[in-house]
Amino acid sequence: MNIWALVSFISFTGIVALISFLKTRRETTRTTTGLFFANRNNNFWVIGGALFLSNISANQLIGENQSIYIDNMSVMAWGVSSVLAMLLVAKYVLPIYFKSGAMTIPDFLGMRYDHSTKRLVSLIFLVSYLVNLLPSVLYGGAVAFTGMFNVLDVFELTYWQQIWVMVWVIGVIGAIYSILGGLRAITISDSVLSIGLFIIGLAFPYFGFIYLGDGNWLEGIERLLTSNTEHLNAIGRSGDEIPFDTIFTGMFIMNLYYWGMEQYIVQQAMTAKSLSESQKGMALACVGKLFCPFLINIPGLIGVHLYGNLENTAEVFPLVVKDTLPAVLTGLTAAVVLGAAITTFNAGLTSSSTLFTLTFFKPIMVKRGRKISEKRLVRASKRFEITVSILAMLTAPFIIFANTSFYTYLQQLSGMFSVPIFTIILMGFISKKVSAVGAKAGLLIFIFGYLVTNYILDLEIHYLHLLALLFLITAGFMLLLSSFQKVAFKSQETVTEIKVVPWNNLHYVGGLLILFMVLTFLLFSPLGIA
Repeated sequence: MNIWALVSFISFTGIVALISFLKTRRETTRTTTGLFFANRNNNFWVIGGALFLSNISANQLIGENQSIYIDNMSVMAWGVSSVLAMLLVAKYVLPIYFKSGAMTIPDFLGMRYDHSTKRLVSLIFLVSYLVNLLPSVLYGGAVAFTGMFNVLDVFELTYWQQIWVMVWVIGVIGAIYSILGGLRAITISDSVLSIGLFIIGLAFPYFGFIYLGDGNWLEGIERLLTSNTEHLNAIGRSGDEIPFDTIFTGMFIMNLYYWGMEQYIVQQAMTAKSLSESQKGMALACVGKLFCPFLINIPGLIGVHLYGNLENTAEVFPLVVKDTLPAVLTGLTAAVVLGAAITTFNAGLTSSSTLFTLTFFKPIMVKRGRKISEKRLVRASKRFEITVSILAMLTAPFIIFANTSFYTYLQQLSGMFSVPIFTIILMGFISKKVSAVGAKAGLLIFIFGYLVTNYILDLEIHYLHLLALLFLITAGFMLLLSSFQKVAFKSQETVTEIKVVPWNNLHYVGGLLILFMVLTFLLFSPLGIA
């Protein structure tokens, strides 16, 4: 391991920690609002950086570059096409949350349907975080860090054993960070890490193309653009991992869910001091998503030309980093990857404890007639975070045995939890006729149907198309079942003191962002460089 890489890694990690400490030392985490919502005092710069970095975890760096190495650039559709979903969320969904005063997504569903729906959705969120989000973040961070820094080689550990060690290192650090700093520390760290990510994103094309061209930057670009060009194509065909038509079905649904209904994302958007700041922050995150093909996907394209036949294709990102970047930038990359893994893990932990504390622990204690202080709620949430962290660290290393690419594994598993929640939230938004019984039945039917059709039956249909089909079936079933019941619709009125004045320039900025989204797809297509 190069000493300068280690110095760079420790220095940048220390800078992030120091800035987070200085910015949060006067912030209180002794109340649930301070711990879970950063006292609702963040501006759009912090919101945008936090949303972007929470999304750009080690999972994406590892998984997308692996998919590009195996297949092509079609996987970039997850990030680039999400711009439309993010703008729709900023325009129509965020105002609903701000006006309702809901502190969590289940809170909103409790207002719209009933308390049992709120508890059921909270339970689904918690299961999703425990079996999908938290373990996958730890695993992705461990794979990336192990590949870039062979720090454990001196102990003569196997690759499997090294993954176990790094999973626990990241998990323990992340848990301590979350428990001591709360969501405010996480959002500040994310903002600083985004600067490091942009530095790396600019460095990869320069140093990567020089390495690819044996010292000549232009020859490196020419090699990338003239050989193995099928990997440059983002317009996926039917046999590719991400067929292009899935952008308009299941992928669109999952992007709407992720940016508008995923608890740990919405929770960070709700830390804004006003609706307009939150909408600006979402737009700023859109800019980051449009840069993603150039920031995080170049290593996968370079890896296609450097490594002919990798046994473990998940290693392509850390290998390209280690082989092409100078030691100082390798250390910076490792710091960003580790930081991104920790902050995404932290965000998931914070959201998990928020759901547990406010949806289960507090109501149970109140029902038993016990007096619940803010101090006791915070203590309970931190104990829950410790428990969830241990469970995630025990399960994360086993992801190595998944029989699909890492990113596809994540999205397939995520769809089982995300789309049913999306269905009942969307139906609650657009229809007054859906009952609480219809919502709960829809959740269970969707999950059961997805398990059967995706994991038991061998259907010749892409899982994203399957998600869209199950969404339509579930929505229709909810309306049909609700038609036999009397629905007591609860209107959502403004009950919050936060400013809910929208951002006036959202339409103009949104139009430009959509234009650049289309141009990005054209660039990585047979009409462009593919």
